[in-house]
Amino acid sequence: NLTYSVSDEAGSRWVLRRPPLGIRHASAHDVIREADILERLQNVPVPSPIVVGKCIDESVTGAPFFVMDFIDGAVLRDPEVVRAKIPYETRAGLAAELVRNLAALHSVDPREIGWNALADRTDYIDRQLNRWLRNWKGDRVRDSLDLERTHAKLSRNIPPQCSSSVVHGDFRLDNCIVGADGVIAGILDWELATVGDPLADLGQLLVYWAEPDDDVCALENAPTRIEGFPSRDELLVVYISAAQQDADFNIDFYIAFNWWKIACIVEGVYSRTLRGAMGEIERSAESFGAQADRLAAQAWRMAQRI
Repeated sequence: NLTYSVSDEAGSRWVLRRPPLGIRHASAHDVIREADILERLQNVPVPSPIVVGKCIDESVTGAPFFVMDFIDGAVLRDPEVVRAKIPYETRAGLAAELVRNLAALHSVDPREIGWNALADRTDYIDRQLNRWLRNWKGDRVRDSLDLERTHAKLSRNIPPQCSSSVVHGDFRLDNCIVGADGVIAGILDWELATVGDPLADLGQLLVYWAEPDDDVCALENAPTRIEGFPSRDELLVVYISAAQQDADFNIDFYIAFNWWKIACIVEGVYSRTLRGAMGEIERSAESFGAQADRLAAQAWRMAQRI
């Protein structure tokens, strides 16, 4: 979804969210649903923005939108911002706080926030595999053998769902705002949140958590590829402790699944960028296409380990 800074003459600031340009059908860009999710989360133990208004009248901006309070702080999008904003000695603590927030989210009973209908479902991965395959095939401009065969391998090896929890769906460091005190002030981008398998969220965090020696990264300039941050293995230990999670699970499956999911997302961005539906961006369509190829190849390599 597209995100805008909005201010008035008095200097007050808000943030407006609306679907990408040219998108008229995909439920993945339902911003009113995202606003509803944020409203559900106001009393849970994770920091999230406060919604101040939502509008379905498309005559106002050309699409549905919602407005939320502005949260001051830094978004750690790349190593340069991390070095400028987060001292070396506090990076490990920030990483641990991020993981503890994920565990806190997964501790929320979906029924307590009105998701009774989804609370007993245990088919999250199957639904996700079908959804992202459908989204990719419905919007694709090219074929991908790696996406196809990874999907087939994952579908044959889905592990039993350990529990049904509130899941974020896009949980990573650069989807957070870090305040001047070094504390996470807000977790953003809730458009994919639902009830599902918490290990899928954990797998995604680990996939996005790039280490200095990684050959392939989910993000082109990952903020965690610098000194001071813990390893993925260390994050996994923190999560198991914070979530009081049984460590007997196949994390390799969830890592492979998330490489595949992220590849599908970037492939979709590639398709929309070719059509001019992404607004003004600094990257070319070709760069997104090349990134999608790398991610799909990585997904297939990981899938062969499960």
